[in-house]
Amino acid sequence: MIVKDIIIVGGGAAGFFAAINIAEQYPDLKIAILERGKDVLTKVKVSGGGRCNVTHAEFIPQDLVQNYPRGEKELLGPFHTFMTGDTIEWFEKRGVALKIEDDGRMFPISNSSQTIIDCFINEANKYGVEVLINQPVQNIIKEADEWEIETKTELFKSKKLIVATGSNPKIWKLLEGLNHSIAKPVPSLFTFNIKDKRIKDIPGVVAKDVEIKVIGTNLTSSGPLLITHWGMSAPAILKLSAFGALELAKRDYKFDIEINFISKEYDAVIDLLKDYKKTLSKKAIYNYTQFELPKRLWQQLVLAVGINEQLRWADASKQHIDALAKQLTKAIFSVDGKSTFKEEFVTAGGINLREVNFKKFESKQHENLFFAGEVLNIDAVTGGFNFQNAWTSAYIVSQNIM
Repeated sequence: MIVKDIIIVGGGAAGFFAAINIAEQYPDLKIAILERGKDVLTKVKVSGGGRCNVTHAEFIPQDLVQNYPRGEKELLGPFHTFMTGDTIEWFEKRGVALKIEDDGRMFPISNSSQTIIDCFINEANKYGVEVLINQPVQNIIKEADEWEIETKTELFKSKKLIVATGSNPKIWKLLEGLNHSIAKPVPSLFTFNIKDKRIKDIPGVVAKDVEIKVIGTNLTSSGPLLITHWGMSAPAILKLSAFGALELAKRDYKFDIEINFISKEYDAVIDLLKDYKKTLSKKAIYNYTQFELPKRLWQQLVLAVGINEQLRWADASKQHIDALAKQLTKAIFSVDGKSTFKEEFVTAGGINLREVNFKKFESKQHENLFFAGEVLNIDAVTGGFNFQNAWTSAYIVSQNIM
């Protein structure tokens, strides 16, 4: 049996962040990270397209929590303790400078996730944190006031246990055996599969300011929209997928969406199109893009209402005007399935938040059992917010574990 003061299950971002912060305060403690695979920090490596989207440039807790479909209420207090500015300072103190991109996402200046990985591994080595790979946990037992953690090859014992495994069904099952309840996991960040003649031949086109709603629900979103080979993506879609994760799973990812491509009211667009009929009378509708839409998208919407490439504005009928206004402001698309968003494996589901003391991120069921990161039923939209939850929860654990 291997005895440690603190065992951390999970060799990911939250696990390393907790270990480093604890070891820095208590250098004499024996701390071990148990990683089930042969590599650590694998999610860090692929995040942000291999650049690691460390956090997001949102510095007000009340605004930051708005990006968490699950965990908004619970994270407000923790974000007052440790949030974006603290994350930036933490990495800068360790030689990793971050930069803010136009959309608010923050990355290491190196543009490489390896910079973050190297930082964590160097800090863990510096403070003597033991990182043990190929140690998948088979069982977790509470024995008196100690924890026994059984892996495939070893038996560990410790006074304190931190679970930072992310969305791991096997660990959730073990935690159910410790009287924790688990919210059923469903995908949270995904793109929409759509087969539609209007978008079939224009992958790569971006509409910068759209409004989308899922028909038959209260789900709405706005922002950029990317047309892909398989359907639609980008923030407007990803926000819907995150905030609608449970509802869309119930519908088996088959539903209709209504898109306003230009964020204008239908009646106002009718008036504008009537004006174009007068002011652009000799111009071909197909060739003269309006409303700052991408040309290829405008042309597909024009063709969709039965306007040919030669028809001039002067010759547009009332029916043409009405149909085009609807395509611009109320276009209906049928979604049939989903696809994973790049390498972002984010799941809604996890430990029931009512069973956690968020002042410490400690289990209410068991003393000295702590949680960090996505093992909890907390998830966010894309943009660095899921990592910020990892940093915040791990930091608070580190400040309250002893």
